[in-house]
Amino acid sequence: MRALVTGGAGFIGSHLVEGLLKRGAEVSVIDDLSTGSFDNIAHLEDHPGFQYTIDTILDEEVMARLADGVDVIFHLAAAVGVKYVIENMLKALQINIRGTEIVLDVANRQKTKVVLFSSSEVYGKANSLPFHEEHDRLLGPTTINRWSYAAAKAIDEILALAYHREKKLPMVIVRCFNTCGPRQTGQYGMVIPRFVKQCLLGNPITIYGDGKQTRCFTAVADVVRAVLDLAEHDAAVGEIFNVGSESEIAIEDLAGKIKKMTGSSSTIDHIPYEKAYEQGFQDMRRRVPDLKKIRELIKYRPEVSLDEILESVIRYFEA
Repeated sequence: MRALVTGGAGFIGSHLVEGLLKRGAEVSVIDDLSTGSFDNIAHLEDHPGFQYTIDTILDEEVMARLADGVDVIFHLAAAVGVKYVIENMLKALQINIRGTEIVLDVANRQKTKVVLFSSSEVYGKANSLPFHEEHDRLLGPTTINRWSYAAAKAIDEILALAYHREKKLPMVIVRCFNTCGPRQTGQYGMVIPRFVKQCLLGNPITIYGDGKQTRCFTAVADVVRAVLDLAEHDAAVGEIFNVGSESEIAIEDLAGKIKKMTGSSSTIDHIPYEKAYEQGFQDMRRRVPDLKKIRELIKYRPEVSLDEILESVIRYFEA
């Protein structure tokens, strides 16, 4: 198999590239390194089945050349992280919407399968839990910048579905729920690497809001395994799948767990959302996926526990 991974120097992308290479695929990567890092793929430079291009997916000629002859495109390139999206909203919208349109267009020329990475953000602040792929979505007002990411990813999904229905482009959509592991950076608001770094440095652990909000954290290894299995399954074409974990934890409990595991003396400080992000910032209290659909198709079950995720992230930052 020949695969193209957009955003392949990012956190999830680089792990996906490794997973593809282990399965014997030839892999090309394109990344503009705006939020990814070359360090994530530097160890793969000498692999005979790997090549990379440092460029933007907004360049249609480059994308057409890279897509020529590949069997599948894994589209991860996007502006990610609440903090990054809020601070770079226009750039984020251009990459997340126009970039996806270009990927789908070049894929359609040879009917190349596309695996589109979406996000649990598309569910917004809906209260019907756990979130099922067919559930209604509830977003806040357009004046709150954080909802621009959820809106953009929803447009990405609608574009992919339109290409599938009208042009018969094979595609699969995966909605990832709080994927974590080594190489993830806390620079753009991701909570686990941020807490781990604060603990290891002895800095205050900063919790945004009251800390009662809950999330389900998923190991990147579990996500990669699930995505590769979906990419190879004919029945996944044209469908949307949640990929995540059903194990829920409050953010304040997560902070306490990381503090204990690192042996840190850091204090725990609460910061208002308005100070951390923007005036009027809105968050969702709970985010839990319904995994029935992916479980029935590929027998997916998360194999890596939260403690194992945290141990791997701690070791990564210690190194």
